Amino acid sequence: MTLFAPSTCSRLIVKIGSALLVDPDGAVRRDWLTGIAADIAARTRAGQQVAVVSSGAIALGARRLGLAKGGRGSLEDAQAAAATGQIALSQVWAEVLGAEGLTAAQMLVTLDDLEHRRRYLNAAATLDRLLSLSVVPVINENDSVATEEIRFGDNDRLAARVAQAAGAGGVILLSDIDGLYDRNPAQPGAVHIARVERIDAAIEAMADTGSASGMGSGGMVSKIAAARIANAAGAHLAIASGHIAHPLSTAARHTLFVAEKGASARKAWLAGGLTAKGRLIIDAGAAKALQGGASLLAAGVTAATGDFARGDILDIAGPDARVIARGLAEYPVADANAILGLGRDAQEATLGYAPRTAMVHRDHMVLL
Repeated sequence: MTLFAPSTCSRLIVKIGSALLVDPDGAVRRDWLTGIAADIAARTRAGQQVAVVSSGAIALGARRLGLAKGGRGSLEDAQAAAATGQIALSQVWAEVLGAEGLTAAQMLVTLDDLEHRRRYLNAAATLDRLLSLSVVPVINENDSVATEEIRFGDNDRLAARVAQAAGAGGVILLSDIDGLYDRNPAQPGAVHIARVERIDAAIEAMADTGSASGMGSGGMVSKIAAARIANAAGAHLAIASGHIAHPLSTAARHTLFVAEKGASARKAWLAGGLTAKGRLIIDAGAAKALQGGASLLAAGVTAATGDFARGDILDIAGPDARVIARGLAEYPVADANAILGLGRDAQEATLGYAPRTAMVHRDHMVLL
């Protein structure tokens, strides 16, 4: 059975890693890419809307500029390679999709574009319009301007965030491996995991770090992080090997991470956020109250760290420092620290104004 068939998934995000799209010498694998374009065209004709998250700009640019280490020797090299390679990457996608009668559109995004709510909604609106016009958006991180502090760092998590913004039902991460194994697949006796209903500590412990090709930036750790983001947004995610012809029309072995149900769009955005501006540490009583659906009151907060303003994303950690929730700050950090552990009357006396109903309201919070 074809993974995420058009009859069951109206919108699909496909992520393609650098090692699949570019050979070790830095040249495009055009024959393979032509097959992918044919697969996308077949799905489009069947009524499915497809967006592509495509790596490869840095690898292509490094070849053209003669940069060592695949263009990843320094941030400046990566930025220069990305700026050079993105033109070539866009051109080849336009050509192979155009040969199938499809129109390609380029979208370059940074972490900030999908972390700030207003810009996220703008990106979502653009994606929705392109897909409704039967255009195939080809999306990549804007590595020419991104820095280590403001970048996704891998296109696995970017694909999951794009799925969230597009309201996609499925994500396929085409990779150099056919899914998750209970240990490094190079080790004897490694067992392939076909289906993951819930990502827990045991699943995370199976992940190996690093990119097998040395060309990309995403290992299994980043893929599991992507699955967590996609699943929280209601999208199933599959990790599958791209080392076959027509991988989007072949029933190949894969690992399927099953989506959660019922998350609102706003809460899915919160859960998928990669950068929290601060952290609240709460006591055991407050942690129990959150699990029961309560808002976080100042009386249950024992510490507030970071540099955050009202409306910024915060991690909420229990007494053991494990992050159990994420939400939007109702107070800037100075005011939050001033009212730690205080009841409502004491808060008003301390702040000099009527306090808000909670430190983090339950409508602006998601449990992790």
